[in-house]
Amino acid sequence: MTMTMTMTTITTDIPIMLDDFLVRAGLAGVGLSLATGPLGAFVVWRRMAYFGDATAHAAVLGVALALATDLPIAAGTLVVALAMAVTVAWLAARGWAMDTTLGVLAHSALAFGLVAVSFFPEVRTDLSAYLFGDILAVTTADLGLIWGGAAVVVALLVWRWQALLTSTLNEDLAHSAGLNPDRERLILTLALAVVVAVALKVVGALLIAAMLIIPAAAARGLARSPEGMALGAVAAGAAAALAGLQLSMWQDTPAGPSIIVAAALIFAVAAAFGRMRSG
Repeated sequence: MTMTMTMTTITTDIPIMLDDFLVRAGLAGVGLSLATGPLGAFVVWRRMAYFGDATAHAAVLGVALALATDLPIAAGTLVVALAMAVTVAWLAARGWAMDTTLGVLAHSALAFGLVAVSFFPEVRTDLSAYLFGDILAVTTADLGLIWGGAAVVVALLVWRWQALLTSTLNEDLAHSAGLNPDRERLILTLALAVVVAVALKVVGALLIAAMLIIPAAAARGLARSPEGMALGAVAAGAAAALAGLQLSMWQDTPAGPSIIVAAALIFAVAAAFGRMRSG
């Protein structure tokens, strides 16, 4: 009798636990897409893909900083990502050849981070979780961080939306309208650093830039306005997150890369539909 009751309890508890971690993972993916959608639109418009890569790769160095100073991982990541983004923006304002400079900074930051983490053998950490994400292990506290970070990014972009658009379209026009393009670039830099800090748990340092670029690129060919593209990128990112989680559960594949695979498929479908519509 006791064994029967125990087995019944176990069988009824498993679906509840399964639902709980899947719901948290789904909410994390949707929350991240709220930030990466509109920010990714600006990354695409301004051709900042390498900028996003450099900032995202610096996240691993932020992990090492957090381990060395007993800071929360998100705090260490935010500090280093912000430092990298500000450095890149400062170099861009001084006319450096950005394709080469960003390539050097992106790969150097990643290599320095991987080497620095190796100096902490007492910390048993799985680097793949930081490189490719571990969305299935998202906790309630992580959800608060992801949604809080997304709220900060969305608030920043909504607050400066028109100024950011004007600066993106034409810096001379922005100057004549009394705007400061450097300040708008700094706002994008801050938003990008926050996204890197909150996205590390979901898709990892190597795939953050993909989450910024692919949904925005998918929405670009179908949108009729900048606002439509930003909303379309949010929808594409959220759909990719949920479809990637389903693929991960169905085929037992890594969740972070599965999300990017789903995003790439959404991009392919959107591109094909866009060509059919224009043809």
